[in-house]
Amino acid sequence: MIRGFDISENNADETGRVPEDLFDAAANAGCKFVYVRASWGNGHEDSCFRDSVEKALARGFKVGAYHYDYGLTPDDAARQAQQCADIIDRAGVLLELPVFYDMEDADKWKMNHGFDFNPSNVTAMCQAWLDNIGLNSGVYASYSWLQNRIDWQGLGCPVWNAEWGDADDLGGYVWQDTEQLWLGNHAVDGDWMYDEEPFKD
Repeated sequence: MIRGFDISENNADETGRVPEDLFDAAANAGCKFVYVRASWGNGHEDSCFRDSVEKALARGFKVGAYHYDYGLTPDDAARQAQQCADIIDRAGVLLELPVFYDMEDADKWKMNHGFDFNPSNVTAMCQAWLDNIGLNSGVYASYSWLQNRIDWQGLGCPVWNAEWGDADDLGGYVWQDTEQLWLGNHAVDGDWMYDEEPFKD
């Protein structure tokens, strides 16, 4: 497995950017890839996306992107997919790994807006994303969502499983095992990638 990490503008320092020393510490720790949030919700670009991708590429990381969903229906997911693709295209950055659709409700936005948590709706939203992004793409979610709310086998796409601890009970494309991967003085989400092919010379 290959070690990596994922970041967003939430990891920025007082300069409004993800600090250089975080990327340096990641390289020194043996990380080989990073997932950078490209966008969230209805067409909002992550303020650190372009800068973080450039910093990662400068250090030889393989880079992927993800979008944090704020939607209620498959139509919302389709629109957000198209907006994310446009943000990535306008950024003009090199992404060598799949773009992931982050399907969760960490801040209870969905719950507070009458979201239908029925697996048929959640899976349909994931399918709408995959059908409209126009890029190699997959789905990120917690293990409980993947087990109970998303028919990931039926989607047939790369899966990024968030299951913090010592074991990955799904074994998809990427496993997020911790929110406390320390890179220098910075704690970030840590990930393992099973596909070693992108890292071969």
